[in-house]
Amino acid sequence: MACICLNQDGKTVIDGEARVIAPREKVHRPRVILPDVHLHVQGAKYARLIAATKDLKPVRAAVVHACDALSSIGALDAAQHGMIPPVLVGPKVKIEAAALKARRSLDTYEIIGTPHSHAAAATAVALVRAGKVEALMKGSLHTDELMEAVVDTALGLQTERRMSHVYVLDVPTYPKPLLITDAAINIYPDLAIKRDIVQNAIDLALSLGIQQPKVAILSALETVCPRIASTLDAVALCKMADRGQITGGLLDGPLAFDNAISETSVASKGIVSDVAGIADILVAPDL
Repeated sequence: MACICLNQDGKTVIDGEARVIAPREKVHRPRVILPDVHLHVQGAKYARLIAATKDLKPVRAAVVHACDALSSIGALDAAQHGMIPPVLVGPKVKIEAAALKARRSLDTYEIIGTPHSHAAAATAVALVRAGKVEALMKGSLHTDELMEAVVDTALGLQTERRMSHVYVLDVPTYPKPLLITDAAINIYPDLAIKRDIVQNAIDLALSLGIQQPKVAILSALETVCPRIASTLDAVALCKMADRGQITGGLLDGPLAFDNAISETSVASKGIVSDVAGIADILVAPDL
C-alpha cells in the first residue's frame, strides 16, 4: 500500500510503502473498552462564535471597572474584532494603569471616570437606561456589586423575565459549545424562575446559531423521585415546553450530569432521549 503523511503545513513527513500480510486464520481478541479520542484545536468553538459576528453591527458596551490587565485585554480584543465600541467606566488612573500593564493603547476609546467600583456599576447602568450603551461587560469587580446596580428597583434594568447567568464553554472533550446556567445570580430558584432561566438560555443559544438547542434539566438522578424536588421541577419544565410556555428548545429531564453529556453513560443506563448525552444547555437545580 502506498502511504503518505502530511503535517499541518501540508509538508510530507512520511512517504513510502506498507506491506500488509493478511492472517491465514481469523484473529480473535477479547473486547476492551477503548478511550474516547478527540482532536481539539484550543479555542476553536470560540473562534466560530467570533467569526459569526463578522457581518453584524457592533454593540456599544460599557466595560465596568476595567481595572486589571485581563479585563482590559478582553474589552480591547473585542473592540479589535469589531464586536464592541467599548466605553470604559471606572477610576481613570486604574483603567489606564491596567491598559499599560496589558501593553494596550486607550487613545481611541472613551473613558468615563468614577471614584470606585460601586460608582462604576451605577454609572454603567445609567448609561444603559439612557440608551447610550446597549450592553454591560463585567470588569474587575465582584458580580454582586454589578448586579446590585442592575436589579435596583428604582434605577436598575427591569426586564420582563427574571435575569439569569449563562456560561458559554469551549470544552476540549465536548464536540460543541456547552452552555451552563445559572451560576451567578439565582441561588434557590423556584419553578417560575427556572422557567425564565431555561428560556433565557435557549434565547442565547439561538442567537449563537444553535438550532433547536437541546436542554438537559439536571438533578441528582435521571428518574422522578418525589423526595427530590428538582426531579419534579424537571418534569414540570418539560411539560411547560410541551404546552408552549417554553419555546425554541428541546427539553428533557431529570437527567444526572453524566448522562446529560456522555453518550456512553446514556447507553449503559438504557436511556432513550433526544437530549441525553448530546445536550447543548445544562440547567442546574440551584446555584
